Amino acid sequence: MKYVLLGEDGASAEEKLSGYTGVVPWSYLRPHCQNGVLYFLDPALALTDVGAAIARNESTKVEAWLKSGDLVKLGEVHSVQWEKESPEFESLVVSPFVLCRPVAW
Repeated sequence: MKYVLLGEDGASAEEKLSGYTGVVPWSYLRPHCQNGVLYFLDPALALTDVGAAIARNESTKVEAWLKSGDLVKLGEVHSVQWEKESPEFESLVVSPFVLCRPVAW
């Protein structure tokens, strides 16, 4: 019998994280925004790539995305807009952070 430690299955971080992505309504994301852990991604970035960089603690990459505006911490201004529109978001949880972007651009 072969035992494998959880997480050591040969899959990349991106492959593992793809299982934690999904489409959710704004109501699911609202509490994360209120807690200050919700981040919006530019459509040019893949959720799993950003999530993997966060999981690997690749601070240089994450800081570059934050500085360029490709990754933005969401606040009250965004929340007000989406309360009215109620869009759906593609989302990924990389605890303690939640990454998102609207499904329809």
